[in-house]
Amino acid sequence: MWHQGLHRQARIGAFHPVGVEDEFRDAVPVVGVGGRDPDEEIRRAGHDGRSRPEPVPVPPIEPGLHGISRKIQSGCEIHTGGAGLLHRACVGIHSTVLGPALGGTRFYPYPDQGSALTDVLRLSRGMTYKAAVAGVCLGGGKAVIIGDPTRQKTRELLRAYGRFIETLGGHYISAGDVGTGTADLDIIGAATDHVVGRSASAGGSGDSGPMTALGVYQGMRAAATVAWGQPTLKDRVVGVEGVGKVGSELISLLVADGARVVATDVSRDALALVADRFPGVTTTGDVLAESLDVYAPCALGGTLNEKSLERLTASIVCGAANNQLLEPGIDTQLHDRGVTWVPDYVANAGGLIQVAGEREGATADVVRGRVDAIHDTVIAIFDRSVAESIAPGRAADRMAEGRLSAARVR
Repeated sequence: MWHQGLHRQARIGAFHPVGVEDEFRDAVPVVGVGGRDPDEEIRRAGHDGRSRPEPVPVPPIEPGLHGISRKIQSGCEIHTGGAGLLHRACVGIHSTVLGPALGGTRFYPYPDQGSALTDVLRLSRGMTYKAAVAGVCLGGGKAVIIGDPTRQKTRELLRAYGRFIETLGGHYISAGDVGTGTADLDIIGAATDHVVGRSASAGGSGDSGPMTALGVYQGMRAAATVAWGQPTLKDRVVGVEGVGKVGSELISLLVADGARVVATDVSRDALALVADRFPGVTTTGDVLAESLDVYAPCALGGTLNEKSLERLTASIVCGAANNQLLEPGIDTQLHDRGVTWVPDYVANAGGLIQVAGEREGATADVVRGRVDAIHDTVIAIFDRSVAESIAPGRAADRMAEGRLSAARVR
């Protein structure tokens, strides 16, 4: 059964490429609406699941999806009728109250579809709140392609995925994420206009990594002001976990500010590149084993949990990773221990701000100014945290929920 009471709260689609682009042409997204059976939606649409339906306009989707049933998991698939299932993906839309749902497409080897679907739901919710606090007119969405991008990513797959996005009629806009970059978005963008973050040569704003890193850095500066009275990381030991396109850019900013950086990554090659680029940076296999002033999680989520809290020595936690809290209440534990945590979706909003600016034609200087303003947003969140005697994470949530409520009233 579908979870009752989730009226028009989420739409989830999945596709099954079968290896050859042309075999995808007639694929149909099964778009679920909370409180309805997806199989019934197919029958209502008057097609057999193979023909391609026209996108249907829908009213704004209210935020608030907190779970998903197995029925949704089985009902949100597209079967092309071909043999040899090779890939699977799903798109989750959490809210379109402020505008079309925007979120990156993550290409990652999840162990199963359930794990991918759980991730896409959590990430799409985070995008709703990120957009609300960042002040952009966009909703929250996210997509994942299940697979190893180093071995399974192909031009045919990306083009097929772009055609799938096109069938959603603009309700979801894709961007880059873990496993996808500007070159991939250029390919996806050949099949749909509903994509941002393409290369400058393709009419986009390019890699969002530098702006994401800048936002994290500004969040750190704000946290440093709260914790130590000065907006600088000079002589502070900062542990950066994950040195990909965002983490490496963050290290560049920290080194320029005079911080002492300790870096780790699951990829030895990535660490070697950092060591070559920044000779003064120390690399390690376990950043939490170091004595830190700041911990910057910049890889996958869930690194803030009961076990890591026992080992954490940092006074500040601020990073680019999404969904840093493994479970609710971790931010309150950090707060009670005197650790200054910058809510993840606030700190890492720089990339969203960049692609939102791309959609409206904003200049690079305007976008940079908006990303720099994350510093002031974080200060406002900490002020609210103190005034209302709540953890910063809850203060940020209330800020986001206030904007969403105001939008519904208008």
